[in-house]
Order: sequence, then structure tokens, then C-alpha cells
Amino acid sequence: MSEAMRRPGDAEVIRLRPEPASDPAANTTTAPGASTDADASTNPAPPAAPVDGPVEGPVEGLRDTSYEVVLDEPASDAASGPPIVSATVEGGGVEVRPVLPPALRSRAGFVAAARRVVARWRHTCAYHLVRVPLYGLRVGAYAVAGAVRVARRQVRWWWVAEQHQLRQAAAAMGDAGLWLKLHREARHVRVWRGIALAAEVAALVVVVPAVWAATGGHRTGLAAHLPQVPHGRLGLAVVALGMVVWLAQAGRPAGKKLITGAVATSRYRTITADVILRAYYAAKLGDPDKPGQQIQFGSTMAADGDGSRVVIDLPYGKGLDDAIKARPAIASGLDVSLSQVFITRDPTSHRRHVLWVANRDPLAIPAGRTPLLACKPTDIWEPAPFGLDERGGKVTVPMMWNSILVGAQPRQGKTFSARLLALYAALDPYVRLSVFDGKGSPDWRKFALVAHDCAFGMAISRDGDPLETFTEFLRTIKADVQDRYQRLSELPAEVCPEGKLTRDIARDPRYNMPVRLVVLDEFQEYFDTPDPDTNKEIGQLLLFLVKVAPAAGVIVLDATQRPSGVGSGQVAQLFTSFRDNHQIRFSLRTGSWQVSDLVLGSGAYSEGFDSSTLLPTYKGVGILRGATDATPTVRTFLADAEDAEKILTAARSLREQAGTLSGYAAGQQVVRQVRDVLADARSVINAGETFISWQELAARLAERLPTSYGQLTADAISAQIRAFDVPSVNGKHGGRVLKGVKTDAIQHAIEHRSP
Repeated sequence: MSEAMRRPGDAEVIRLRPEPASDPAANTTTAPGASTDADASTNPAPPAAPVDGPVEGPVEGLRDTSYEVVLDEPASDAASGPPIVSATVEGGGVEVRPVLPPALRSRAGFVAAARRVVARWRHTCAYHLVRVPLYGLRVGAYAVAGAVRVARRQVRWWWVAEQHQLRQAAAAMGDAGLWLKLHREARHVRVWRGIALAAEVAALVVVVPAVWAATGGHRTGLAAHLPQVPHGRLGLAVVALGMVVWLAQAGRPAGKKLITGAVATSRYRTITADVILRAYYAAKLGDPDKPGQQIQFGSTMAADGDGSRVVIDLPYGKGLDDAIKARPAIASGLDVSLSQVFITRDPTSHRRHVLWVANRDPLAIPAGRTPLLACKPTDIWEPAPFGLDERGGKVTVPMMWNSILVGAQPRQGKTFSARLLALYAALDPYVRLSVFDGKGSPDWRKFALVAHDCAFGMAISRDGDPLETFTEFLRTIKADVQDRYQRLSELPAEVCPEGKLTRDIARDPRYNMPVRLVVLDEFQEYFDTPDPDTNKEIGQLLLFLVKVAPAAGVIVLDATQRPSGVGSGQVAQLFTSFRDNHQIRFSLRTGSWQVSDLVLGSGAYSEGFDSSTLLPTYKGVGILRGATDATPTVRTFLADAEDAEKILTAARSLREQAGTLSGYAAGQQVVRQVRDVLADARSVINAGETFISWQELAARLAERLPTSYGQLTADAISAQIRAFDVPSVNGKHGGRVLKGVKTDAIQHAIEHRSP
């Protein structure tokens, strides 16, 4: 017979072995310390299982039917609450925390963190420096009050005021003996306390003048014989300042501060293990009174960014789907807003998930202006800055080799979000842009400054039929993609090592294979034209583009407010296939979780990602899926129409310098704001000037209004102003006689021109 086998950390088990088949009534034996009344007849043997321990006794005629019976559950102390254990990871290890925070692991992160610290301390120093006079007055007033308060306390201490209630009580009871005893005790205490106060006053009278004399003050009497203390005034000033601050602190009114804070610290609700258990039990995700239905923690609670993070183990039978559905109830139980609660999948178990609770609503804090406003050249081979996640970390989007889908309800920031990525690509002068806007809004019009191909809306204009332009573009780019694959396969290995586009190949004009970005806003319009044949052709070409083109260096960036599809039949199938073949997806607020799943991809809702829960007040906030292993909720950077025009103007200049301005943009004139040339000329003439030469006028206009007059020449400004019947006259400027205009003539033309 075998002994009971116990594995380390397992519950107590007993190994049973039946006796020979000829003796079916034989009882089983148990391990020492275990007991059982069951016999072989009431415990039928299961199918044969391998014996993993030594076997005692005869084995002939026996069937190997050893098995393990769990006698007890692992011990747990219900009173101590759920155990806190380390989260296990694949391979049986434990989750280890990083030595350095993520923000300090890279040089860029360290520099950014250092800049934030320096900026905060710079602001703090400036804030307090401006308020030094106010602090001085406040400390002085509080110090006077503190001196009075300290003196009053000293007098009360000398008078033994704390005994007054006892004497009053003795008098009220008529106990003369007790009263006299207390009175004599008070007189005795007052004597020695009075001596102590007198010594204190004497010390002040003697020590203060002595210290003053020793530090360089007027030396008379006994002080004349004291040694001189070098730099004593500084020490005396420090001591005096300390005494004043101490007195000010003693005289400070309740609730007041000597120095106000430069940064207002936000108040937030503390999240503890008890609060989390309360929330989950209130959400009916477990029951603390039922066996096996307790909520447990898979990790210790820790601060993570501007919030708290912990791994939750739900009871058996509950899973991530239940937690996601109960998210509003969890937020209510935690007593925070719904936007502060984030639930994400843990890969180790379906009943385990990660709960992150923000200290304050992270989505209500704008991410700020886009860093692209610096107008510096970018590199499409590097990820594009997109915004900030819920923890305040920078979120980037790798555009190379990817197709990107942006979807949302109208007026949620969809176009602005897609335009951010297009602006990043525009600042790389080696990226060829093609921009097509199905709705024809002004949001994309300025891309005509840099776009190789573009069309806006569906109405025919002087530039032709936008639909025909778009269809022809799709045919052309399909041929280009096919040609790229053919030529890349023929390049030598030293030029094209992996058989795909490289940065050097893309930027070498000899190969004519630049990285291309194709932008389609409201692409559903191109699936729903009046011509069914055109719809099918466009659908097939777009499906080819999104499936095949990214690997050839053609990035596809698409946006739609109708991700559910259009039409029916083959066109609807093409639309669905086109929508579902994007690698990176960004969903701003949608109307339902079903629409959210259409944008983010199938299964996003079951993983805890639902853009329909985003509040309508959050503009430019959405869920980013597929860019990295994480799926953050992103607050996108802001680039309004004025910012976009500034960036695109800089992008055009970069392309002109690099010699890569091509296609539609190469034939476009830079559209400048129509300005009043007479008023502008008058505004740059200094007070008292009666004459200005054309050269000087052109230089001043170019300096003060570079956008409109940056390339202005003397002849050009002369022609523009003389068109208003302003004569050109000779005048002296810098000791020379030059052609120019009189100030009075410009003013006269302004006052008498036709309305």
C-alpha cells in the first residue's frame, strides 16, 4: 500500500489503492492523519491512471487504478480578507516591477521629465518671488499677534490658571479644607514659576544686548569686554528671523498659511482594497458570504501615473465581459466618474483583469497644441505624435507599413484627428501626398499647397470632376504599386536587403518610389455614387489599396462617420472588406458599442474597449487600437485651421528646398489673404515721415507682414500703389535721391478712393 502523497503547496490528498479483485469488499487504507469511512463499494475506482509514487505490497492481479482525492480546500482566513499575491505570468514566474519608471528608461523620456520638474520649480520660484513683500507683511502681523499670544500663555502658566476650575468646584461643594489646600499649592507653584519667568526676562535683558555687542554693535559697560564675533550679524539675523517666523506661526489664525502654494493640488478620492471590494460586491460580481464567490486580488495595489492600478481575480464563472458590463456600477461603488475607471484584459486568465482608477477625470484635460507647430522636418519612418493617453504618457502612431482608420459620430473631432497624421506626413518633404475629401469641407483645402493629387467634394468645378479624378488616381496608384513590387524584386540584395522599400530607396529619385500617403475623408461617399458600376470599380480598387499597398510604402489614412456601411450587395461587401482591413484603428465617440466594434475591429468590446461610453463633451478623445500592444484612450493634440495652414505653408517651403514639390501643388500659387495695400503701406510709415522710397516700403512690408509681402519687390509695390492714382515722386533717402511716394498722397488716396 502507498502512503499519502502531498505536493508542496497543494491541499492534503490521499492516494487510494484497491485490494485484489478477488476481495472486492476489502477496505482502503488512508494516509496517517487522514480518515475515511468509505469502502471500495461506495467509492468506485476511476479509469486507470499512472502511479507517480512508490507502490508497496504485491502487485499481481491488480489493475493500476491509483488516483488522488482532495480531502480539503486550501486554508484561508476569511477574517483577514482576500489574500494579496503576486500576479503570475506565463511560464510560472511572477510579475516584476521595473527598476526605473517607464518615463525614465529612454533619453527622451528622461529629458521630458527633467523639463517638467524644472518648469514647475521655475514657476514656483517666480510665484513666491513676486509675493515676497506680501509674505513679509503677513509674517510681521502674525509675529506681533504671536508675541501677544505667547505672553498671554506665559501669564496664564504663571498664575496656575489650570487650577481655577478645581478651586471653583471645591468652593461650590463647601469643602474649605480642599479649597485651602489647593490655594496653598497654587501660591507655592506661583512662586517658583514667577522665579522662572523673572529669570527668562533677565536673560533677555542681559543676553540680547550682549549678543548685539558681540556681533559688532555699540560696546559699552560689560559688553566692552566681550570678544568680537566675526560675521556675527549674519548669525544674529538668522536667529532673529527664526524667532519671528516662530512667533508668526504661533500667531497664525486657524486655517491660514504663512506662504500660499504655487500649485493647487487636486483633491481626489483615495482608492483602497476595501473600497474596491465594496464596489465589486455592489456590482454583483461576487458575494462575500458565499463560498468561492469572493473577489480576490492578483497583485498589490500600486500607484500608476495619476491613478491606482490593481489586478482583480473574479470568482470562478465570472469573466471580463461581466466586469465590462458592470463598469458603471463599479464606478458608482468607487464613488468616481465613469471616465475614471478603465478595465483591460489580463492575458493569464479570462476571469482576471486589470483595474486602473484615475485620481481625476483624465479625459477632461486637453492635450494641448500639436508639437508640429515647431514646423521642423519630420521623418515618416518614425512614429507620429498623436496625443496623450489616460496616464498622461505620449502616444505615437507608426504610419509606415500600416493603413489607418478613423471613425466617429459627426462633430467629435474625427477630421482633426486624421489631419494630425496627415500634417506629420506633410512635414516630411519626401512623402508624396494624395488627399481626397468626399464631403468637400474646408478642413482639407489647404493641403492643395503640398498634395501631388487632390480633389474635394463631389461637385464638378473648374478643376474637373472630382469623382473622375479620384477614379483615375486609384487606377494609377494600383499600377504604381504593382510596378513597385516588380522593381523591388529585381533590385540587388545590397540595395534592397529584404525585398521591400527602404528609406534610402524611397528618398533616392533614381528609383522613383517615394513613400506615399493616401488620405480619404468620408470615404463612404465614394461607395455611394449614382453610378453602380463606378461604385464597384472604386470599391475593388480601394480594397486592393488597403490590402496590398501598405507593404509597398503606400500608407492609407481613411476617415468616416458611417462605419456601418452603405448600399447592399457587392458594394456593401466591398465596403465591409475595405473597412475591416485596416491595421490601426482610432474610434472617437460612437452611438453604440456595436458601431464602436465596427471601427475598432471585432472583439474590441469583449476586451473592454467601447467608444460609445465616451462623453460627448470630450472632443478629440478616442480609443486607439492596433498601434501598439496597448489600447489607450487618447486625447489628441489640437491643430485648428490656422495651425494647419501654418504647418502646410512650412511644409511647402521644405518641399521647394528639397525639390520634391510635384503634381497638383507644383502648379498651385500660394493663396494669400487679400489685403488693403494702401492701409498696409500707411501702417509701416513712421510718424513724421513725409516721404518713403519704394525699396524701403517693400522691405518694411516684407518684415512686418511676411505672409502677404514676403517676396515683394520695389517695382511690385510701386505698381500696386500707383494703381490707386498715387504718383511716384523723387525724394531723398539716406543721402540719395530715390523713387518713392509721399505720405500725404497715400493718405489722400485712402480717404478718396471709391467704396
